[in-house]
Amino acid sequence: MEERSNLPGPRANLELAEAFAEAVARIESDRSAQVWELCSKLAGLQRDGSAQNAPGEFVVFCGVRGQGALGTASAKFFGRAMKALKEHAGDDRWRVRESVAASLQKLLVASPREVLSELDGWVDGDHWLEMRAVAAGIAEPALMKNPQLADAGVSLHKKVLDLVLRGDGRRSASFKALRQALGYSISVVAVARPAESFALMKGLVRSGDADALWIVNENLKKDRVRRGFPKEASELGALAQRAVAKARA
Repeated sequence: MEERSNLPGPRANLELAEAFAEAVARIESDRSAQVWELCSKLAGLQRDGSAQNAPGEFVVFCGVRGQGALGTASAKFFGRAMKALKEHAGDDRWRVRESVAASLQKLLVASPREVLSELDGWVDGDHWLEMRAVAAGIAEPALMKNPQLADAGVSLHKKVLDLVLRGDGRRSASFKALRQALGYSISVVAVARPAESFALMKGLVRSGDADALWIVNENLKKDRVRRGFPKEASELGALAQRAVAKARA
């Protein structure tokens, strides 16, 4: 696994990681407990956050995907998988956090109602990285074809952004990771729910908050918004420019 990780490098061997997750999902039920233990051991390696962009990080990535895959395939492991993913969502390593988001997306396809109920509890206080997992997990174009998930994409973003506007500790690396995800995730939801998403972004602009304005401007740069909704994007962009100018005055 380490030898074929493609790390160090710009892109890990995602195909191998997905093949591992698919193999885990196909495991017979009488072996599932042993497979869970294996995935948990892999996911728990080097918890101190070391070995970023190294083969060992890929092993952790695969372990996390394996936990998610087993939770997707078996109701018996769903609760354990969600608990583990929430823990891994707070990892310092961005690839591990991406493994959480990818796992959540698979889980949302298989058990949308149950997963949404769990994710709602992840939006809490200043738990920025858990909220980052929520935004990145729900903001997947394929998921937005499901009306239930599209509606949830709007409501979860509203909850997250409300906490952003009221939150402290914005200079932390955790908050910056959340802000980075929000810089694209609203645009994904906007394709399925444009009226609600543009209303949400308009509220962010009217808040005059510097981080909120940054989030809006980043989403307006995305082709799916700029080309998909040119009139709305242009009007909101002009409103955002005025808000930025006012803040600088």
